[in-house]
Order: sequence, then C-alpha cells, then structure tokens
Amino acid sequence: MALIVLIVLLALIVLGVIIVVGIYNRLVALRNRFKNGFAQIDVQLKRRYDLIPNLVETAKGYLKHERETLENVIKARNQALEASNRAAASPGSPAEMKGLMQAEAGLAGALGRLFALSEAYPDLKANQTMSQLMEELTSTENRIAFARQAFNDTVMQYNVAREQFPNTIIAGMFSFTAAQLLEATQSAEEREAPKVSFN
Repeated sequence: MALIVLIVLLALIVLGVIIVVGIYNRLVALRNRFKNGFAQIDVQLKRRYDLIPNLVETAKGYLKHERETLENVIKARNQALEASNRAAASPGSPAEMKGLMQAEAGLAGALGRLFALSEAYPDLKANQTMSQLMEELTSTENRIAFARQAFNDTVMQYNVAREQFPNTIIAGMFSFTAAQLLEATQSAEEREAPKVSFN
C-alpha cells in the first residue's frame, strides 16, 4: 500500500514539473516572439531615421529662411533614434515604450510642419528627389504600422498567457513582467473624428 502511495505521489510530482516546464517554455516563446516583433519595427524605424537627413538636406536649398524648422526635424529625429535604441534594448518595457511613443510623436509633429511648409514652396514640392524621399517615408510609415500591429498582437498574446491561471503563478516565480503595447503616435487632434456640417 505504501508503495502505491509513493508511486502516485511521484507521478503527481512528475506531472507538476511537466506542467511548470510547459508553462515556462510557452511564456519564453511568447516573450521571444514579441521581442522579434519589436526588432521588425526597429528595422523600419532605422530606415525612416536614415531617410530624414536626406529629406532635410534636399529641403535646405529651398527653405533657407526656415532653418529653425529643419533643425527641429533633425533634433526630433535624433531624440527618436535614441528612444528607439533604448526600446530595442528592452522591448516591451513600459518606460521605454512610453519614451519611444513620445519621441515618435515629436518627430511626427516636426515632419508634419516640414511637409506643411514644403507646400508653400512650389519648386521644392516639384523637386524629384524630395518627391522620392517623401514617397519612401510614406512607404516606410506603412511598414511601421504593419510591424507595430504584429508587435502589439504578440504582446497581447504574451500578456494574456502570463495572466491566465496557473500561468500567473509561474510568471511571478520567474519574473515574466507585463509588456507594453506600442501605440500609434497621433496627437489628440489627429485622433478626433472630423466634424461635418451641411449648413
């Protein structure tokens, strides 16, 4: 009888270890998946950051009196690049993701002012290099949006898995912390729906 109890006890211990190892391995796989997702965003962000100095150089010849705008674009680009590097070192970290979102919002605002300003200069607007760079930036923005969506999907899967029972116990034991989503960098005005009036 004691032998049967011992065998059942050992079987329960082995089953418990198998469950813990399975949960741990699943959490590791999901964490690595969202880190890979951020790496895809990072590639596209770097591509955009590399295009911006060329855009500013092209605009310099036409916007001689708008030096402050050009300097603001480069400053915002450098801040976003630093924030991106910090976020790449710790993808999913709430502090780093928020820093990246703020830096990206600043860059989007500076680029928006540059694009609005370029509309006032027909020669710049017609410049072939400027048109190509703006098209490349638009294409890169679309790639960033797709990569952000894939990253957020994997972060959501990871967060849900780590919050489920009994996964939450294992996640707590092995320091699987919650990951932060990377939200779009739109201002409050851009998020509001346009008002339509038929007066």
